[in-house]
Formats: sequence, structure tokens, C-alpha cells
Amino acid sequence: MNFEPYGCPIRFGAHVLGDRWCLMIIRDLMFKKRNYFRDFLEAGEGISTNILSDRLLRLEEANIISKSQDPEHGKRYIYRLTKKGISLVPVMLELMKWAAEFDEDTEMPKSFVKRLRKDSNKLAEEVSSKLRAAE
Repeated sequence: MNFEPYGCPIRFGAHVLGDRWCLMIIRDLMFKKRNYFRDFLEAGEGISTNILSDRLLRLEEANIISKSQDPEHGKRYIYRLTKKGISLVPVMLELMKWAAEFDEDTEMPKSFVKRLRKDSNKLAEEVSSKLRAAE
């Protein structure tokens, strides 16, 4: 039996987003201002170059991110979230809010968690606006 990702929203989301590496790349693009291959490698998560290359390609093929040549350094590429990728901001924030409630060792700044709990919709719009402005 072939795997068909369509039909079930959870199956589709899992197919598109893949695994923890895809989520961490999206997180880095959204919240940590990482836009280069080397940025992702040096993020401290321990991703290998072949896995990173694969996940960037997967996210690009799913139209979650785009890749363009760096005008200042022709051999480097800049990765950015697409409109489809930016639409994941509320999803990522809700995941972060859930994690902040149950992960006692969260690395999120307390001020961010407070804003997230107070009005996640407002925060989502602020983050989305900044990302759209950077496109």
C-alpha cells in the first residue's frame, strides 16, 4: 500500500512538515533570524549537513521556504519563509505555548512566554508582519 498524505489534516501536516529538523528550520527562520545554510548548522542543534540539505529541499519543494542567491556572496543562498511558510506562524506559536506549559526547562524568554499567553493572536500578527516585510 502506498502512503497517501492527502485527506487527513494531521497526515498532510506531518507529511509536509516532516520531522523535528523541519520544525527547527522553520523556527530558526521565524524567530531566530537565521537565513543561511551555515546559520542552521551552527544553531547548536547538531544537524548534519546531509540532513540539513535534505530538509531544506523538502521545505522548498513544499513551498514553505524559498531559496535565492545572496547578492553579496554569489556562492551562498538565502532561505526565507514563503507566504505559505509565514501562514504557519500561529501554528508554531500554539506549539510553543503548549510547550511552555509543560516543559519546565524551556529556553523561551519569560517575557516572550508572557506575551504569548496574553495574546497569541496579536503576537502572531506582529511576527507575520515582520516576516512579510522581509520578503
